Amino acid sequence: MRAQNGVQSFAHRCRVYYEDTDAGGIVYYVNYLKFMERARTERLRELGFAQSELAQENLLFVVYSSEARYHKPARLDDELLVSAEVTELNRVSLRFKQQIRRASDATLLCEGQFLVACVRADSFKPRAIPEALRAAFADQGGAGIHSEQEIKRGS
Repeated sequence: MRAQNGVQSFAHRCRVYYEDTDAGGIVYYVNYLKFMERARTERLRELGFAQSELAQENLLFVVYSSEARYHKPARLDDELLVSAEVTELNRVSLRFKQQIRRASDATLLCEGQFLVACVRADSFKPRAIPEALRAAFADQGGAGIHSEQEIKRGS
């Protein structure tokens, strides 16, 4: 899957299981947040950063804020494509724009934005995102990522 700017976009594939659904047979709303969390984790892994290894380096990512909009229901056995695009890269945080689409017809089911903070694992205090990780996100983002300074300047 290629983004319009030529950068390889990312989508995590997952399947809706019985445990993901409510009594009406559709995905329970909070499970969309779980699917998006998994996609962010797999995005890090694709860039070469396993969260278990980052934790050993006293680094965790925690969700600071979230926003979700629900458009259409996903149902049992649907295959989903869950994107995880970094739209803002700051010193201690990342902003992700995410979408969940049904793989069979690309219908948008849910979309959200998440501000994820980098913190010390031992104290949960903010810490700078390591340069190697910042560079990996900057390299994958092309023109789509804006830094704190660019946003303040209006770029």
